[in-house]
Amino acid sequence: MKHSCGLVDVHTHWVPEHFPSYVGARKSVAWPSIAPGSHACERNVMIEGKVYRTVPDTSWDAAKRAAEMATMEVTHQVVSPMPELLSYWLEADDALALTRYMNDELAALQRANRGQLTCLGAVPLQDVDMAIRELERVVGALGLAGVELGTNINGKPLGHADLQPFFAAAEKLGAAIFVHGLRPAGMDRLVGAGLEQVVAFPGEVGLSAASLLTSGLLVRHPGLRIAFSHGGGALPMMLPRLQHAWTQMPGVRKLMEQSPRDMARKLFVDDLVYDSTAIHYLLATYGKTQVMAGTDYPFAILDREPARRIDDLQLDEATVRLLRHDNALRWLARESFETPA
Repeated sequence: MKHSCGLVDVHTHWVPEHFPSYVGARKSVAWPSIAPGSHACERNVMIEGKVYRTVPDTSWDAAKRAAEMATMEVTHQVVSPMPELLSYWLEADDALALTRYMNDELAALQRANRGQLTCLGAVPLQDVDMAIRELERVVGALGLAGVELGTNINGKPLGHADLQPFFAAAEKLGAAIFVHGLRPAGMDRLVGAGLEQVVAFPGEVGLSAASLLTSGLLVRHPGLRIAFSHGGGALPMMLPRLQHAWTQMPGVRKLMEQSPRDMARKLFVDDLVYDSTAIHYLLATYGKTQVMAGTDYPFAILDREPARRIDDLQLDEATVRLLRHDNALRWLARESFETPA
């Protein structure tokens, strides 16, 4: 189906082709490295001497990425680091060294591919002051659109009061924020292998999003532009319960100056829920101006047909344009996506 605009994929990931050697003074640091994979087109991301994940070379190879974008009918990608590379568990100065390297590499990737890629950086949020300084560099000197955050910072929810200065800085700087599941709660409840991203992430993302509502963060900082991955996880199913409690329970009412439903409609989300009925529910929950296309490229769980996924919703063309293109522009605070010279 032909459309009057391109398709922007807001949920894609990146791994550098190489990591720098660790030059700090500590021992036994969980510093990532790259090792050969079983096939020429893949590499192993190694952490503490173990394979964390095997990734394809499209994780860093912009030309191969562009070729696959074309087959998926994607005209522009928003690129953020593989979440494990956020490295909140490192000492803050070590994490800063790693994130500065990644941010410099992402800035170079964006400069070389402005027509097709917009990049988000990373910050060492285990040290808020340090994270604010790096955020200033990311959006100022480097020209990135914003940063990716994990859903928790070593177990601390994003709505925690300790993190509020960072969000105040992000609002002031006009930085876009993309929140991705990371080291989720409830892993001890899973039965079966390989289910962290499949089963645990939706609950984790929902808890993180809920913390922004119940903490009042979105009311105090109305200019924040925050997008949650995977449709906000479980938040759409939590929201009616939160709304009912807000109307019926004085203690819950005191937590939130505005209704949970109204605050949720200030969030952006991707449509990466793999089901038309579920996407329609996202539209009903967040509003048609807040939902964007996302695929989780280039990892195994990606949705390979984002354009068809939107076409199957049978929406009017104006709403289709919002999902394919315009909502991403608003989230990133971009007037347009530059085309190659």
